[in-house]
Amino acid sequence: QVQLVESGGGSVQAGGSLRLSCAASGYTDSTYWMGWFRQASGKEREGVAAMSTRGRATHYAGSVKGRFTISQDNANNTLYLQMNNLKPEDTAIYYCAATSKLGPVLMAATYEYWGQGTQVTVSS
Repeated sequence: QVQLVESGGGSVQAGGSLRLSCAASGYTDSTYWMGWFRQASGKEREGVAAMSTRGRATHYAGSVKGRFTISQDNANNTLYLQMNNLKPEDTAIYYCAATSKLGPVLMAATYEYWGQGTQVTVSS
């Protein structure tokens, strides 16, 4: 059973930066992708970024491309999301997710395991 614990959320002003971390345990060789999702109040959960655990392939939502960077530290089983030039519309609860299924990597339904989420609030 994969367990995921996010940290690093907080409140920043527009233009600021935050780095989210996701500590993973129960990680297996069959885990193919890890990703970050977010859910704003009253909206559906959306994929932000995803990364292959078997290489360095990455995918980003168009709204964050060039501002967010996903990375992983395999030695410490930790996934990161560096968020720069944050905008008020980035305000949401951010979730870390992992999956051993194959499917669209920015689609929530592809993922089997989820963290509890961390709040990111960006003020204008």
